[in-house]
Amino acid sequence: MLTYTKINSEHISFFYQFLSNHQIILDERLQDYAHDMTEDYYFPPEIVLKPENTQQVSKILQFAYEHQIPVTPIGARTGLSGGMLCVYGGIGLSMENMNKILEIDTANLQATVEPGVITQVFQNEVEKYGLYYPPDPSSKGSCFIGGNVAENAGGLHAVKYGTTKDFILNLEVVLPNGQIIQTGANTLKNSTGYNLTQLFVGSEGTLGVITKITVKLIPLPTYRLLMKANFASPYDACHAVSQIFHVKITPSALEFMEKDALDFGQKYLNRIYDDTQNIGAQLLVEVDGNYLDTLYQDMEKIYEVMNRFKLVNEPILADTYEKQEEIWKLRRCLGLAVKGTTIYKEEDTVVPRARLADLLAFVKQIGKEYGFQSVCYGHAGDGNLHVNIIKNDLDEYTWKQILPSEVIPKIFEYVKSLGGTISGEHGIGWVQKHYMPIVFNSNELQLLKNLKTLFDPKQILNPGKIFY
Repeated sequence: MLTYTKINSEHISFFYQFLSNHQIILDERLQDYAHDMTEDYYFPPEIVLKPENTQQVSKILQFAYEHQIPVTPIGARTGLSGGMLCVYGGIGLSMENMNKILEIDTANLQATVEPGVITQVFQNEVEKYGLYYPPDPSSKGSCFIGGNVAENAGGLHAVKYGTTKDFILNLEVVLPNGQIIQTGANTLKNSTGYNLTQLFVGSEGTLGVITKITVKLIPLPTYRLLMKANFASPYDACHAVSQIFHVKITPSALEFMEKDALDFGQKYLNRIYDDTQNIGAQLLVEVDGNYLDTLYQDMEKIYEVMNRFKLVNEPILADTYEKQEEIWKLRRCLGLAVKGTTIYKEEDTVVPRARLADLLAFVKQIGKEYGFQSVCYGHAGDGNLHVNIIKNDLDEYTWKQILPSEVIPKIFEYVKSLGGTISGEHGIGWVQKHYMPIVFNSNELQLLKNLKTLFDPKQILNPGKIFY
């Protein structure tokens, strides 16, 4: 059992020695930092500190380390695994004031930012230079790049370009004891020792606090085309996904939404995009590049793949930015649409994409067995299916006991049997930690725990996450 020191007046006096009034929160605003987008979990910190530079982060961590005070890094609070929940109280370390784009190096196609920079703000800024930063979670308009790094976030364009880890060159990190380190170098190649940079990517704030991030950029594609196709069967839509790659095309985005997801999204936006009565699922397929003729040829091949299956109507091709954004709006709102209208549990499953139909069929089968509705959508090109289990009229015992102890383990065990894993981009955090033994044996888990203890022997940094 972890035991920690409660915040007292002497601790508060110390923080006021180097932090201004606006950087310290002790009043009712603490409630704003008690939750993220994960279900209805609520754990307020005892104090929120908002550092403005690396040195302040270092002082906070050094003091907390010496006094055995838990510290939970907090980003934009858009996470879906409870990674920022202050489950042991203590210090909520908000990174929102460290929000500067420090450098855009156009000569080397890289940039250095602080962790509190909003992802879309950064993307828009580098686009002014004809550059592109592809990682784009659905919450890109509000999430922080630091949180993206901590969770190894993906997004719509990961199928072609990769997840956040594929764009991180170097990190400045403050360790739990206050020491400041660089994890790598600002180079495209680095075979110098262990890869500390990638160790911190996806570590969910449990090993250190990231204070500077150097990312690589690529040239901004000149053109994009987007196709929307409605399938009579959701399983046909899943099978079409892998066949697109068989015609030697790698889409820049390939998204799946079953009928229920479309209904949730249209209700949330208060707009009818499609009559979903006969629709089993919808695929959104995007291609990008610098030669428009080539992209149209790619879309012709994709259209031929779609026509191998029973479509509800003719696919729609969007060839302008405005038309494309209108289509993407529905897909991007689905997380908020489900959360805003119902009680739910979301699982972030990922399997080899050719097994996507198998996973979907199993989820629907087990839903019938236990009497729950599931709303499924996700990054089909990655095999990443977001499974939202809807409470509806399920009794409390089934919801709070049977689902966590029987249903979700069965889904995760099946995912593993397909060669998949239990999180593709949301992380483990607070809500999935009990399922880690499904995907790791005892020796593997112990190795991960040993790494945590090596960096944080006093277990003060984001305690209660990943492991139980």
